[in-house]
Amino acid sequence: MQVSALSLGSWVTFGKQIDEAVARECMVAAYDAGVNFFDNAEVYANGASEEVMGRILAASGWDRTSYLVSSKVFWGGEKPNQKGLSRKHVVEACHAALRRLRVEYLDLYFCHRPDEHTPTEETVRAMHDLIQQGKVLYWGTSEWTAQQIQEAYGIARELRLTPPTMEQPQYHLLHRKRVEAEYRRLYDRNSVGLGLTTWSPLGSGLLTGKYNDGIPPGSRLADNDDLAWLRERITGPEGQENIRKVRRLGALAAELGIPQSRLALAWCLKNPHVGTVITGASRVEQVRENMRALDAVPLLTEEVLARVEEIVGNKPTITTF
Repeated sequence: MQVSALSLGSWVTFGKQIDEAVARECMVAAYDAGVNFFDNAEVYANGASEEVMGRILAASGWDRTSYLVSSKVFWGGEKPNQKGLSRKHVVEACHAALRRLRVEYLDLYFCHRPDEHTPTEETVRAMHDLIQQGKVLYWGTSEWTAQQIQEAYGIARELRLTPPTMEQPQYHLLHRKRVEAEYRRLYDRNSVGLGLTTWSPLGSGLLTGKYNDGIPPGSRLADNDDLAWLRERITGPEGQENIRKVRRLGALAAELGIPQSRLALAWCLKNPHVGTVITGASRVEQVRENMRALDAVPLLTEEVLARVEEIVGNKPTITTF
């Protein structure tokens, strides 16, 4: 299945930060620019994100074969069977996502986190059954360890079930180890053949430079208590060190004649194992700007990439056996 290099996600925006009219503008602008993948999850705005996206898709007039839509399962509610990866919740969450998104099947269905309380085989069988029923086309994981992915893949192969084929990890200039080191053996098609749909390419806004002088009043970090963890990450000692790096990246981007957000996105696109970089936007102008990252990829020559490495200083060590 072919996935656009850049895609659009709805985390913290649809059903919460922006109204439906703006969400529609963002989706249409992305689709018109060539985006064919729209990412969602049951937990985003407690389901409202999927409802908004579903109404937009239903009214779009787009051919269903021209776009991909995803959901992720783990956090569906506070009751015991409304969360996790039990067969019950995996199946019920899929049905709920289909209703909210107004589609007959999910192209991609992710296990949003690993579930230590559910046997992996139970989850694998539930995903396989949904695929056999035509309700899901591909299933995968999000923020699982390489060992957990390998275990699920091994169970599926042993029992002749459908294995996971994609992972959705966080990946950006300041967060690299899992994608570049931990997963490296899983990309080989003779192994798992893992594909990636990466999230937070701008480090939740940090790599745009907008937090270089502190958290601006009225920004989502200043006003959203749900993002207190991210506020602390930026204002803490590690965050301040990262901001120093971001300032230097901004100077490099200026030399290249591009915004530093474009540099950060283009850097993610350079990784050959990344199938699609999930972007977010609260304004249609942001969508159009993000799409221009594709034009910046040729600017990232070996010399420029070496300068980036010198600035961030966090290239993972690859251990060979």
